[in-house]
Amino acid sequence: MASRLNPYLNFEGDARQALEFYKEVFGGTLSVNTYGELGGQADTPDADKIMHGMLETPSGFTLMGADSPGEDFNRGNAYSIALTGDDEKELRGYWEKLSAGGTVAVPMEKQMWGDVFGMCTDRFGVAWMVNISGQQG
Repeated sequence: MASRLNPYLNFEGDARQALEFYKEVFGGTLSVNTYGELGGQADTPDADKIMHGMLETPSGFTLMGADSPGEDFNRGNAYSIALTGDDEKELRGYWEKLSAGGTVAVPMEKQMWGDVFGMCTDRFGVAWMVNISGQQG
């Protein structure tokens, strides 16, 4: 298998809801395991939290995430996830779903470099950049 880079997101107890939301946006297969299932923590407050979740989409995206146990949560904002390509219909569909209920920082419109681009933060606090290359938008 070739090396690949996958975003891994940390959540504060809502990883299942977030990963299910991303499955609605992108489609694909979602697998989740809890701390109780994998971590031997069946009788702890973290037992039902997600220890590891992975979404693999038909477009070849892989998104991973987990709930940070106990006091370890620190999402920060030093990341964003970039979606790029030239399939305008697909990328605009992702944009509409991701930005719904979130905050738009840069509206989806033609930029000075010639592409259509937008930035938003979804309802789970994850920052997204969507770039549609070669569009006349």
